[in-house]
Amino acid sequence: MKPSLRGLLAVFALLTLLFSPWALAQGTLLNVSFDVSREFYREINAAFVAQQQQRGAPELRIDMSHAGSSAQARSVADGLHADVVSMNTVTDIEFLASRGVVAADWRQRFPHQAVPTTSTMLFLVRQGNPKNIRDWSDLVRPGVQVVVVNPKTGGNGRMAYLAAWGYVRSKGGSDADAAAFVRQLYRNVPVLARGGRDATGVFLQRNIGDVLVTFESEVISVEREFGVGHVDVVHPSVSLLTENPVALVERTVNQRGSRELATAYLNFLYSEQGQEIAARHHFRPRNPEVLRRHAQTLRPIRLFTVEQYFGSWAEAQRVHFNDGGTFDQIFEARR
Repeated sequence: MKPSLRGLLAVFALLTLLFSPWALAQGTLLNVSFDVSREFYREINAAFVAQQQQRGAPELRIDMSHAGSSAQARSVADGLHADVVSMNTVTDIEFLASRGVVAADWRQRFPHQAVPTTSTMLFLVRQGNPKNIRDWSDLVRPGVQVVVVNPKTGGNGRMAYLAAWGYVRSKGGSDADAAAFVRQLYRNVPVLARGGRDATGVFLQRNIGDVLVTFESEVISVEREFGVGHVDVVHPSVSLLTENPVALVERTVNQRGSRELATAYLNFLYSEQGQEIAARHHFRPRNPEVLRRHAQTLRPIRLFTVEQYFGSWAEAQRVHFNDGGTFDQIFEARR
């Protein structure tokens, strides 16, 4: 008996569905993340996969993409098929929301406004701190070379800029005073790095600069790659509270049917296990008990928020980092 045309078409449709790239990829997720999160997510991914397998889930693989946060956001906006994004600045996810890539209400989709961990900006100096760098004011001294990330390519760089500006404001200075201070700081910058890990390479592999301004979480990466004792860590008197936001990439999870798995993955970051992994990698956990357990490394520090001195993340981006903004003006006039 010959099969009917309708039956053949049904079989063909089923085979197409089963062996399509999207169907074959149901057991994978792609997390597009920022430059200095490699080691953190390597451990997170292994723990999440182990948890899912214990619950009887099929084979699962988490793929990663790392680069400067802003460059990553542009790649996702241009079509990179991420299931989730995990950035080091709110403005990068807001950029994706403005393009319809993530949900407009992405901050309401997960706890703590979709920010499972925070960080701040610290200084890494040469062993023994030969230039006696203690606070932001030391970064503008003559003869001190400062390594920072380009604010146009990485969130690390924007956070360093805003932290330096906010330091002046926290001391009672005006925005004009802050602009003059930041201009002087950039006069001491010999090279702008592309991202956080590139900045570490400039400082430790190319041996450029006296101080590296970077995320607190980069300290452990330096120690693991170069060994303990190559740098000293300096906590300034005040610094910026930085956020590491996460979001689902709507177009991908809808197309691939990976929403449930991607949501579970991001929720795992808030679990006690995920928060403990974050603390071990020098990301500040939201869980207060986990934070207390790591107080020796995640030391209390006076922090200010972007909202205090810049109005909002969107306003900070518009005024300082958009083309022709304050950063461009300061950098062009630094000499």
